[in-house]
Amino acid sequence: MPVSDLTPPPRRSTVEHIADELRGAVMSGRLEPGEQLGEAELAAHFEVSRGPLREAMQRLVSEGILHAITNRGVFVSELTLDDVRDVYRTRSVIERGALEIVIAEGRREETAAELAQVVERMHTAAAKGDGPAVSDADQHFHEALVEASRSPRLTRAMRTLIVETRMCLGELRTTYTDLATQVEDHDALRLAILEATPARAKAALQAHLDDAVERLVAKRT
Repeated sequence: MPVSDLTPPPRRSTVEHIADELRGAVMSGRLEPGEQLGEAELAAHFEVSRGPLREAMQRLVSEGILHAITNRGVFVSELTLDDVRDVYRTRSVIERGALEIVIAEGRREETAAELAQVVERMHTAAAKGDGPAVSDADQHFHEALVEASRSPRLTRAMRTLIVETRMCLGELRTTYTDLATQVEDHDALRLAILEATPARAKAALQAHLDDAVERLVAKRT
């Protein structure tokens, strides 16, 4: 097919722009779980009427990122402990599958080298006391592991959890009295991926994910 026959993608609409901005704010932790969204304030911020703002928020309600309560308003969704367990259970299947491919196809060294760069970012952020940046690098660490498998389907599956994972990580960072511990945990996992036997490497990954769930459960109970 000639390029001239292809239809260019439409420009992003105002509704799409607002939805993307709100989604990003939830992922970054700028909008926290349980926080109410003020229509008047947001409409003024985006310089739009309430119509497109409400349509954008409804899109995020349908995605589960926001939820609406009749006569009260729209709020950032809060993950229940069952939600958290399910997110990490799903991540475990995806990440262990990716690790199996990395090991089977002899890409442990290059994967560990990529993860080392992410750990260094975590270390720099932790030294500055920048918790959100540590969380960003934490998420990148696990995404990089999955991408190292070169499996398009595992990568796509991981990306479907990106918002919920980021919400978990935002809460998880408050469970560490010292951000350096979060960095050390990831460096230990990186070394296991590089040096441990396949069984021990997979066990280390599972223990790492289980520890996150235990921390979140302990925080809430």
